[in-house]
Formats: sequence, C-alpha cells, structure tokens
Amino acid sequence: MPQWVEVAVRSFSIIIGLFIITKLLGKKQLSKLSFFEYIVGITVGDIAGTLSMDRDLDLKNGVTSILIWALFPLVTSRISLRNKRFRDFIEGNATVFVRDGKILEQNLRKEKYTIDEFLEQLRKKDIFSIEDIEFATLESNGDLNVLLKKEKQPVTYGDLYSKVPHLKEPQTIIMDGDILDEPLARLGLNRAWVEAEMEKRNILIENVFIAQVNPWGEMSVDLFNDHLKNPPKKEKQLTLVILDKCATDLSFLSVTANSSENKVFYHTAAASLEELRRKLRPLLEG
Repeated sequence: MPQWVEVAVRSFSIIIGLFIITKLLGKKQLSKLSFFEYIVGITVGDIAGTLSMDRDLDLKNGVTSILIWALFPLVTSRISLRNKRFRDFIEGNATVFVRDGKILEQNLRKEKYTIDEFLEQLRKKDIFSIEDIEFATLESNGDLNVLLKKEKQPVTYGDLYSKVPHLKEPQTIIMDGDILDEPLARLGLNRAWVEAEMEKRNILIENVFIAQVNPWGEMSVDLFNDHLKNPPKKEKQLTLVILDKCATDLSFLSVTANSSENKVFYHTAAASLEELRRKLRPLLEG
C-alpha cells in the first residue's frame, strides 16, 4: 500500500473515532471543561495526530491508548452525576472572593489570585469599584461571577411592573429556502400560513435565507440576494382599509335599516368601530 494511502486511511479512521468519542463526551463548552478534561482533550489530540502520521506506531496500541484516555473522563462524569463528594473531588468547588461586600483575602491567596488580577477581571465585567460588589465567586472552571449591590444593579422590567408577561423565544420557520415544520407547530401555524405571508410580501420561499416569527406573530425575512429589497409589510395598511370599510358599511346600514331598533344597533356599532379606528390609526399608520 502506498505511504500516502496508508496515512489517509489512518487519519480518516482516527477522525471518525474522535468524532464518536466527542459525541459520547457531550456538548460541554471548552470554557466549562474541568482542568482534567482539558488535559485529556489535549493528550487525546496529540496521540491522534502522532498516530495518523507515524507509520511505525502500531495502530491497535494507539487506538487502545485513545480509548483509555477518552473513556476515563466519560466514566468519571457519569459517577459525578450521582455522587456530589466525588464531583467535588474531581471538579473542585467554587471559591468565594467577596461576601457581604468584604474581600476575603485568604481565598484570593488560596487561588493564587493577586488583587491586580482580581481588579482586572472586574474591569472586564465593567465593574470599576469594589464598593459596588455584594458577592463574587471564582467558579471551578475559572470563571468569575459577580453580584452587584441592589442599588447598583440595572433596573429590570420586574422592578417596574409586578406582572411580567411570559415571552417565548422567536422561532425560525424558514432556513436556506426550506420551511421548518417543527417550529411552525410550536407556533400553532402551518405551511399554508407561511405561503400566504410570503405571497403578501411577493417573495418566493426558495429566495429566503432565513425567516423568523416573534412571540407577537410578526415575521422577519432575510433573502439570499442582499440586493433584492424586502417589500414593506402591508398587514397594517390592509387592516386600516378593512376598518374604514366596515365603519362605512355600518353607517350605511344604520340609515337604510327597516326598523328603528336595527338602526340604533347599527349606529352604535358604527360609533364603536369608529372610536376603535381612531385609536388604532396612529399605530397602523406608523
């Protein structure tokens, strides 16, 4: 077998193996890896790279080594899920740097953190005064989390209003010109609705790069061809026209009705609709 073919086969096999191992280890982000998991990742990558290029190394021995290095964190993670003491031993605990607004100097020294490094991490979080901090902790993965004092925290919607509406995340209903049925089902919509909305905008679905629907049912569309202009939405204008027509029809019926009772009913309905139209006009014309 030619040398380049053997290297290609070994490399391809190792890539497939690493992909399977990565799937087994899960989707934990690099910043969330423990120190041990980080070392394991580097070691497995180094073994895989050497094994794919060095033809003198036995492939079986190399694969065995990779499996041992990869299976060890997999086993420890499964045990950690069921045993907190074991999890604390493997991953460590968070270290409190500030409690009740006071810096715990002994904990800084324990984690080999200088006050300059601590201040630098605070500045990265746009915190420039230690007096603003109520609580700060160094997580086991090295992240520094800070809780500001109540008077220094930004105002939220919940601070201003007692009743906070529940909002759902926007759903992507079209991607790369294909309609996605699962997000549509979450919204209680169907393909016919999408096609009708695209027809209103005079857009072909295959020309849509991505389309999303927000919790209020409004759709945003981005096209493949950025030079094509997305036609303006016409729903508001159509709603205003329909309201105008309904108000006019009710006024006409109030005049032409046979009985006085019907005339009063149509007149009241026309007045109510006219008041609604007056209130909605600034929003629909905006």
